[in-house]
Amino acid sequence: MAVLASVGASAPVLAESNLQTGTVALTATAKVDFQVTIPKILYLRVGTGSAYATGALANVGTVDLIQFTVPAASVGNSTAVAGTGGDLTAGVVTAAVVGNNGTITLNATASGALSNGAGDSIDFSQITTAAGTLTSATALPAPALTNAISANVTITPATGKVVVRDARWTFSYANTTTPAAGTYGGVNVNNGRVTYTAALP
Repeated sequence: MAVLASVGASAPVLAESNLQTGTVALTATAKVDFQVTIPKILYLRVGTGSAYATGALANVGTVDLIQFTVPAASVGNSTAVAGTGGDLTAGVVTAAVVGNNGTITLNATASGALSNGAGDSIDFSQITTAAGTLTSATALPAPALTNAISANVTITPATGKVVVRDARWTFSYANTTTPAAGTYGGVNVNNGRVTYTAALP
């Protein structure tokens, strides 16, 4: 009885077979069940990162530095200043988001206005972001930077639940104010770092 119970318990993992015999035309059938499990994924890239288009989604720890140097004769004259740095150079970065469970929201968080460490500041609204197409037909929109948490940008799947969007984000310094002299922000100092966050339900 113990042997029979053991065989019965293992039966579901065995392949199906069907034996037919006789002198007329015969038909035999056998069935197989399939199951594929796809994990929920959310990928966000701003600047240097893995190339999602090749299927190489991965964590990359590089943080790009975008720098603006305003000519002395142009301070506060409302002529925008192009940046340097970024994985695409000239103040331009690759921005990309991939998700497979519906609408994605994207925002940007700063810990305060850019500071020069001497009590002076530049509002993050002075740094603008223009989104241009890269490989996807529609460019991934960029959150407007503020001194705190930006408004959410919503990315809706074109069909189904899958989002695959990217863009070239070009950062510029608007130069519409006249701040005190100094170097504002930097590599994770003086409120220079902005954190982009994507969220998926």
